[in-house]
Amino acid sequence: MTDCARMNKKKWVILDRDGTIIEEKNYLRRPEQVALLPGAAEGLRLLCERGYVLTVVTNQSGVGRGYFTMDDVDRVHCRLTELLAERGITLQGIYVCPHRADQRCACRKPAVGLISRASADCGLDGDDIAAVIGDKESDMQFGKNLASPVILLMSGYGREERARGVSADFYAEDLLQAARWLLERQK
Repeated sequence: MTDCARMNKKKWVILDRDGTIIEEKNYLRRPEQVALLPGAAEGLRLLCERGYVLTVVTNQSGVGRGYFTMDDVDRVHCRLTELLAERGITLQGIYVCPHRADQRCACRKPAVGLISRASADCGLDGDDIAAVIGDKESDMQFGKNLASPVILLMSGYGREERARGVSADFYAEDLLQAARWLLERQK
């Protein structure tokens, strides 16, 4: 099994969760609902093997809305990390904003409030970010707020977002195509 946390920590990829790594499910709250998207494990493993540190930053407003609890989110993340570990992938961390959009917190994407915590945990800074990958405009704006390249996946809401004119540095069908583009770009 590849352990990303022990590898060269000079390259950092920040990923959205729903519609990026796992299937988009409206207000996902049960671990048995977690399903990896096609190409997700292969793309993440490729990045991990090349020394990239992988972290997830996710908005989970269902907590703030009372649809589920942070314990439910933690159980979903345990299942996600199990599925990835079975495929040789380790996430350095998963960072969650539990607030509703109307709460205007500093941690809800596209705000960058969770990055200071992730940076401290990972021993990285903004200069180490190779890309932000997601399926929504908020993910793309989050990456732009970090002065990072952004990759919009066509999974989840990505196709709709692109049709609406959301801009990105690269549009990928899945995480495998995104990883290949990023590795080619970093040469």
